[in-house]
Amino acid sequence: MYLVQILLPLADRTGHRFSSAEYGRVRAEMTEHFGGITSFTRAPAKGTWTEGGHTEHDDLVVFEIMTREIDRRWWEDYRAELERRFMQETIVMRGIKVEML
Repeated sequence: MYLVQILLPLADRTGHRFSSAEYGRVRAEMTEHFGGITSFTRAPAKGTWTEGGHTEHDDLVVFEIMTREIDRRWWEDYRAELERRFMQETIVMRGIKVEML
């Protein structure tokens, strides 16, 4: 079993916030494809990183999906689609092997 996390920005590079419909679309796509999703949207995660000598900040929404297998090609294609839709150079997606307790 794997837990896939998708980290999506709340706003584009100019600070314009994405509509709730954009996140609703991701929820609908994941529910249709995987049968369910968990969204962390009320208290955004805070991202901070240093690039080119200056510090960047980002507010993020986190989506989690449980899946039995990782279809890397499907996830690579979906990440590219999200990068286009959310106007990002890179969207972080990570798969974590889960041991059910």
